Amino acid sequence: MDSVRTINASGASPFVLVCDHASNRFPERYGDHGLTPHQRLMHIAWDPGALAVSLRLVDLLDAPLVHSTVSRLVIDCNRDIDAVDLIPTISERTDIAANVGISQAERDYRIQAFHAPFHAAIDAVLDARGAAGRETILVAVHSFTPTYKDVARPWPVGLIHGADETLTRALFAALKAEDPGLNVGWNEPYSARNGVTYTLDHHGDGRRLPATMIEIRHDEILEPPGVERWAARLARTLQVARAALRSGGDDVPPPNPRRQERA
Repeated sequence: MDSVRTINASGASPFVLVCDHASNRFPERYGDHGLTPHQRLMHIAWDPGALAVSLRLVDLLDAPLVHSTVSRLVIDCNRDIDAVDLIPTISERTDIAANVGISQAERDYRIQAFHAPFHAAIDAVLDARGAAGRETILVAVHSFTPTYKDVARPWPVGLIHGADETLTRALFAALKAEDPGLNVGWNEPYSARNGVTYTLDHHGDGRRLPATMIEIRHDEILEPPGVERWAARLARTLQVARAALRSGGDDVPPPNPRRQERA
């Protein structure tokens, strides 16, 4: 199986979707990677529900999607190749012994076999759109755990921005306008300071494209009704956010200036 898959590459939508942590697959070369079946299903290995939401957004928006087909415990496609957690040796409280002390040759192999093709596939979609003069907005879809190291995470959804906050502000405003009671995290449960915005930085900010990262708490999207609810909500609010950008998105205020400082 290829390490990356591109779906609906010529989709008419201005939105281009990416899903870095779509899969918990371990290539045959790695066997079970020293993990139990339960551990390979845990959030440490992938972002449960993120691909399902992304695929539904492909249909709702007619958007292209690029997603990895390899577990982030083999290599994390949303990390710089120099990041200490590119090939993690621990994830939350789980030791990943198979990644301890790997050779430089193995590290280079994983970069060339899995990480580089994923980002090349994103570049291919973006290059084609740029050559055609098409409007492009980059949206990275992730999920997060309801608790982390015994600390509850109250937000059903969080938004993370790269260097340019404008689209993320507009999406935050759109989500709150649709449901004022929705607890939307701003740079939660992570921010750029945690090193989680490589894909946004490399492809979005690097090309000066509007870009945002959406994190959905995974207990919201483990079943089809939740996937449908969140995909429909995001399809609506992303289009509202795009309209806000086109009408002068710089006027959208930051949701919380103190949170803004964290990124």
